[in-house]
Order: sequence, then structure tokens, then C-alpha cells
Amino acid sequence: MTKLMIKARPAQRVRVAAAGMPPAPRWAELAAMAAALTTVPSGLWRIAFGFGVPVGLSGATAAAYAEHQPGWGTVYCVALSALAETLAFLTMGLVRPWGRVVPHWIPVLGGRRVHPLALIVPAALGSAGLTNVGVMALTGGWSRNMADPDAPHGLGGAVMTLAYLPLVFWGPLLGIVTLDFARRALQR
Repeated sequence: MTKLMIKARPAQRVRVAAAGMPPAPRWAELAAMAAALTTVPSGLWRIAFGFGVPVGLSGATAAAYAEHQPGWGTVYCVALSALAETLAFLTMGLVRPWGRVVPHWIPVLGGRRVHPLALIVPAALGSAGLTNVGVMALTGGWSRNMADPDAPHGLGGAVMTLAYLPLVFWGPLLGIVTLDFARRALQR
């Protein structure tokens, strides 16, 4: 433990002691941060859509959504964006102390250690699922959806594609951060 504390950056010395494992390397922290940010562009696009900003949808699809926006459609779009961002932000728990020790301010569980497999298993499954969805989107799923006559075309289609493209990286980024966490947590 002393050897780890000497090598750790000063701000991480407390983290090392609290978490009982080596600190995350800088590249893993950056990858976790990037994973957390992959959902932001699509979330902003979805929220704008939810509040009725014209995003290029047309025909029956646009009419169906227009009935509920603003309204329950807005609530749905905001809630879905918040859920996606929350799930993406949980990647940070793999590089932060609260991923190993429950924060003290949480009632009943505060201060308790988190078993590494309680993080590794769901993170690995999430990574596999997200990577699979990303591969399916890149190998034709997205282009098939965008070929629908009601889908956004032109500038609207380009903006939507650019907003959703970062989601392709969420799964692989979560995967490499999970592998690093497993390496650090299980090495003893």
C-alpha cells in the first residue's frame, strides 16, 4: 500500500487509501469522461425535438409526434436523455472512489465497500450490448432508418447523424474502462 501511495498523484493519495486499490491511469480517466460525454449530443438533439424544435421529420411521423409535443412527448424525451446521461456517467464510478466505496452521505450503505464484480459484470454486459448496437448502426441500421421518407434529410439528417454518431463509441469506451477497473480491482 505504501508503494502505491508514493506513486499516486497527491490528489489521489486519499482515493488510493479509501478505495484500497491503485488509482486509475490518466488514459482510463479520460476514456471514462469521454464515455460519459457520448450521450450529450443526442440528448440535446432529443430534448430540442421534445420541445417541438423542427428537426426535419416529415409526413405521418412528424404529425404523430406533433400531437404530444410539447406535452408527454417532451417529458419522454427529457427523461430518456436524463436516463442515458445518468447511465453513461456511471462509467466514472470505475475510475473514482465512489465506485469502490459507497459515499458516506448515502443512508444505510454509506462507507461500505462495493464488491468489484458488482461493477464489473453490469459494466461488461452494458459494454457488450452498446457495442453490438453501435456495430449494427454502422453496418446499415442507421442508413436504413434514414432512408425512410419521413426521416430528416439534408441539413436535418446531417445534424441528427452527427448528434447520434458519438453513441457508437460509448460501448467500446465503457469496455476499456471496465477492463482497466477489473485489472486494478482483481490484482492482489
